[in-house]
Amino acid sequence: MSVSLGLPRVRSGGPAPSPAPVGAGLVDRHGRRATDLRLSVIDKCNLRCTYCMPAAGLPWLPAAQLMSPAEIGRIVDIGVSRFGIAELRLTGGEPLVRADLEEVVAAVRAGHPDLPISLTTNGIGLAGRAAALAEAGLSRINVSLDSLCAETFKQLARRDRLADVLAGAEAAAAAGLTPVKINAVLMRGVNDHEAPDLLAWALQHGFALRFIEQMPLDADHGWTRENMVAAAEIRAALSTRFRLDPHPDPRNGAPAQLWDVRPLPGPGQGPGGEPGPLGTVGVIASVTEPFCADCKRTRITAEGRVRSCLFSHEEVDLLPLLRAGAADAEIAETWRAAMWAKPTAHGMDRAGLDSADYVQPERSMSAIGG
Repeated sequence: MSVSLGLPRVRSGGPAPSPAPVGAGLVDRHGRRATDLRLSVIDKCNLRCTYCMPAAGLPWLPAAQLMSPAEIGRIVDIGVSRFGIAELRLTGGEPLVRADLEEVVAAVRAGHPDLPISLTTNGIGLAGRAAALAEAGLSRINVSLDSLCAETFKQLARRDRLADVLAGAEAAAAAGLTPVKINAVLMRGVNDHEAPDLLAWALQHGFALRFIEQMPLDADHGWTRENMVAAAEIRAALSTRFRLDPHPDPRNGAPAQLWDVRPLPGPGQGPGGEPGPLGTVGVIASVTEPFCADCKRTRITAEGRVRSCLFSHEEVDLLPLLRAGAADAEIAETWRAAMWAKPTAHGMDRAGLDSADYVQPERSMSAIGG
């Protein structure tokens, strides 16, 4: 039996009244400008990760409600040409569930030969499609991987597919979809002890590891702050085996705070002749160290709705405009108005999530698109 979720407020049919300045890009009232587009291509997923969705799954969107490759291409065209979108990430659900994913990538690449196009995937089926995705024009890939232990992976994902994910990450690297980034969510008492092992494995394979704090976006609404493994704990666990130094490059609005990874000094080793970093590791601390003030992201769901923030309670529907033959200018103005209303922050503060400013969104991460 599937869980039935409530839906956010949806506006459609044209731009809402807004003082958003014309010609200023996707700006909001707080001076932020969105140049990073996260676009979901499907809500369906073939895993059932405990921190995302129920074991029985969720009600999926009918295929007719998903944006077509041509519609996705047009949305990206508007974003790039009118708003200066400089980076595209295709998300889900699980994007590889779409049989026409290569067509989606090719539709975007045809009009934008220089646009960085990345993909977030759980890696199931990637081994057989990485080369075709690269040929279609995909730039690089993020693979979600929370454990290197088959039993723990099965416990978290409710599917025995670790070997497929590992093969997918290797195939992505072989196809040139680099840097391959690995996304890991740590769950207290389940896989939190694996943090140093995951980093050692990623460094060995030349992958860029990113730990992500578990966010309150699960369909079961079972998230608790006490069970979340915080960024400070992640860094402390990694520091038992590695030395972490702040990465020198500016963060520039990126979700991940990067750290250079070096080996711990051996017995009697002095400071001289220090080796270079083994690589980097990132920590995305959306809950305990929020970066809302520097957010550069705008999101479009698989059915063509604008979400100004991952934690929004309102969406603005572009699909009726696309399918009614609206001009690019009208679609752009609707999108612009939606982003002008972006909230200051998501409301999760360091003191806890009992603040009146925070209410968990009805839609889960798979339905939103990360």
